[in-house]
Amino acid sequence: MKVRVQVPATSANFGSGFDCLGAALDLYNLIEMEEADGCRIEICDDAAVPADETNLIYTTARDFYARCGRPFPGLHIRQWNGIPTARGLGSSSACIAGALLGANELLGRPCTLDELVDLAAVAEGHPDNSTPALLGGFVAAAIDGDHVIACRCPVPEGLGFLAVIPDFELKTADARRALPDTVPRADGVYNLARSAVMAMSMAQGRLENLALGAEDRLHQPYRLGLIPGAEAVFGFFREQEVYASFISGAGSTLMALIPAGRAEELSAAARAFLDREGLHGWQVLALGPGQGAAVHVI
Repeated sequence: MKVRVQVPATSANFGSGFDCLGAALDLYNLIEMEEADGCRIEICDDAAVPADETNLIYTTARDFYARCGRPFPGLHIRQWNGIPTARGLGSSSACIAGALLGANELLGRPCTLDELVDLAAVAEGHPDNSTPALLGGFVAAAIDGDHVIACRCPVPEGLGFLAVIPDFELKTADARRALPDTVPRADGVYNLARSAVMAMSMAQGRLENLALGAEDRLHQPYRLGLIPGAEAVFGFFREQEVYASFISGAGSTLMALIPAGRAEELSAAARAFLDREGLHGWQVLALGPGQGAAVHVI
C-alpha cells in the first residue's frame, strides 16, 4: 500500500498565545509513504532536509510503529516541501503530523485522530503548531500530561494572512534560548488577558480586537533582536493598518492578519517596502486558512 499525505503550514502564538494558539494556512507539504526494505527517501525539491535515517518523517513513523508494537521494515518516502524550513511556519510539525497520519494509515488506523493529536504534541513539545496541522482552522490547545485539550473554530470569514519571510532561518531552539526563565507577574497577567481576547475574538469574528489580542510581553520582545529588520516590517504593518501582526511561531517569519480582500494590494506594498529597505531576498506570501492534514491511499 502507498499513501499520500497533505499537511498544512501553521502559524503559532498569535502574539500573546505563547505555545497555545495556532492556525492552519493554505500552504502545504506533500508526503508519499510505503513500506520498503530499509530506508529510501526522495526529496522532490531543493529543500535542505535529510534524505537518510535522520529524516524527521522517517524517525517519527519508525517510532509510531514501535509504539503500536508492529515490526518496522523500513519506508520509501517521497517528500515535497512547500513549507519553508526553520521560518516559524510549522515545518517540523508538518513532518511529524504527516508522518503520524501516514503511518497510521499504513497500519490500518490503530489510533484515532485525537490520539494522533496527542502523539504529535508530545513529539513536538507543544501543541500550538501540531494540533492545527492535524485539525485545521484556528485552535487553542493545552497539554495535560500526555493529552491535548483543544478547542477549534474556523478562521473568521474574510480574514487573511500576510507572511513576510526573511532569507535566513531561525531555529526554534535558538529562539527559546533567548527567553528568560522567569517573567514579572504583571507580564503574565498582561498576556493572559490578551490571549483570552485573541481566542474569543477569533471565535466570534471580532476582528477589531485582534490588535490588542496580539500584544505580548512573554516572548516577542526577547526575540525581535534575533530577526534583523523585524522592527521595520512591523512599522510597515502598522502604517498599512492591518488587523494585527506578530512573530509567527519562533520566527523568523513576520505575520500580519489582514482583510482577505486587501491581499493583492498589501502583497505589492510589502514587496515594494522590502525593496526600499534592501531586503531583496525576503519573500511575501498572501495566505488563507488551511485544511487539516489529509491522507489518501494511492
